[in-house]
Amino acid sequence: MCMQRKLFLGVGIVGCLLSISLTGLQAQSAPGAVSPGASTGKADTLPVLSLPQCIDIALKNNITVRQGQLQVQSSTLQLKQSKYNQLPSVNGFASQGFSSGRNINPSTNQFVDVGVRSNNFQLSGSVPIFQGYQLKNLIRQNQTIVKATEKELDATENTVILNVIQQYLAVLTGAEQLTVAKRQAETSQLQVERTQKLVNAGSAPEANLFEIKATLANDQLAVVNAQNTVDLAKLALLQAMNLPGGQAFEIEYIKLPDPRIEGYSATALQVYEAALSTQPQIQAADLRTESARIGIDVAKAGLYPRLSVSGNLSSLYSSVGLSRFIADGTTTENKTQANVLIAGTIQPVTIITTQPGGSYQTYGFFEQLSNTLNRGVSLNLNIPIFTNRQYRTNVTSAIIQQQNAQLTADNTRLQLRQQIETAYTNLLAASNRYQATDASVSSLERAFKAAESRFNAGAINAVDYSLAKLRFDNARAQLVQAKYDYVFRTKILDFYQNKPLSFN
Repeated sequence: MCMQRKLFLGVGIVGCLLSISLTGLQAQSAPGAVSPGASTGKADTLPVLSLPQCIDIALKNNITVRQGQLQVQSSTLQLKQSKYNQLPSVNGFASQGFSSGRNINPSTNQFVDVGVRSNNFQLSGSVPIFQGYQLKNLIRQNQTIVKATEKELDATENTVILNVIQQYLAVLTGAEQLTVAKRQAETSQLQVERTQKLVNAGSAPEANLFEIKATLANDQLAVVNAQNTVDLAKLALLQAMNLPGGQAFEIEYIKLPDPRIEGYSATALQVYEAALSTQPQIQAADLRTESARIGIDVAKAGLYPRLSVSGNLSSLYSSVGLSRFIADGTTTENKTQANVLIAGTIQPVTIITTQPGGSYQTYGFFEQLSNTLNRGVSLNLNIPIFTNRQYRTNVTSAIIQQQNAQLTADNTRLQLRQQIETAYTNLLAASNRYQATDASVSSLERAFKAAESRFNAGAINAVDYSLAKLRFDNARAQLVQAKYDYVFRTKILDFYQNKPLSFN
């Protein structure tokens, strides 16, 4: 689910929930009344947050969402690594050493009694050919895990969005209740002023004035309580966005027509069937089950033979390594081998030998590396015969994990079905409550207007007038709550079906 859709979801839900302005209240609004969310005076400098802004801030600051994003990155990294595992592996090794005393010449394997400096270089590599389809199945499993973590992140973001919507709704509800309370207080204030004039003129008893003032005091207390409710709701909204409390701000107020009360277009079962294919928590649970099923194939790979090709290159150098003779001219040597008697005279027998001149020099560094270079290639076959039943145990464990993942998916479906059934039942109750409350407001409004006319004419006392006003005010407040509850239940069922939400 993209960010644009999430913001549209949030705005759509709350937009429909903002249908809270009663026609009767609009007709009775005082000229100086201020709508919820509007501000005057010093409040004009306060920042105004819209619902999309609140959702965006909450998603950026929420720790659980950030952990989910890291989990997606981690699973994506694991997927890349499982693909890299199909590539050859190459390793290099180099060493340099020095030893004195009696040593073995690494070039001739003969003992020498000198200091020896030596180097050893190796390069090896291997390529997997057949691993019991383990690498292929690991890639499939990690691909499934990446999709599962993405869906789990979507589910987490949905939870955060719905929480922000709920807190945003609480601020709007409190603001509307505050407006209702202020209008009630304004009406009582006007009635106090009128009654004061009548008492001063002697047209009404002073007891009426005391009763109306008591009603005004009660209305002013309701204003204070409503303001406290708004402040607490704003604090909860800040906390939902992971922002520190105590920040002054206003929210964007949207006014929409009253909702239409009509039967919902789908049954609870139809809503559930639609939710199965759209809700990310269901999709994530199914993907986790599929991942666990592929994990069984991964575990079975340990039962198959494994075939690979490996090769290596190695070479070495020694300061007392092989040497070569460097010629430098020739030398002549006369050597008497024996004496012989010739004609009675002893004559020496001399042998003249000629030898090349020169000296022995050790081969250079790179020459030794070239002369001692060793190459090798091998085909390796590993056949598991008896491994203490380790691989069999791994397969059994993978089967248990798959069964547990399936039960988790079944439980997720069960919870979703129960949530939808509860939401559907609450919708029916909210619809009945809203219709009954709306009818009650209409009746009590007419009764209050009649009582107000009779009170102004002196036909009834202040107590009867106050009771009529109290009943009418309570009914209007209950209608606000009933309307919020009804629209919220409707949009929740729409949300389960992934329906586009709008302000209309």
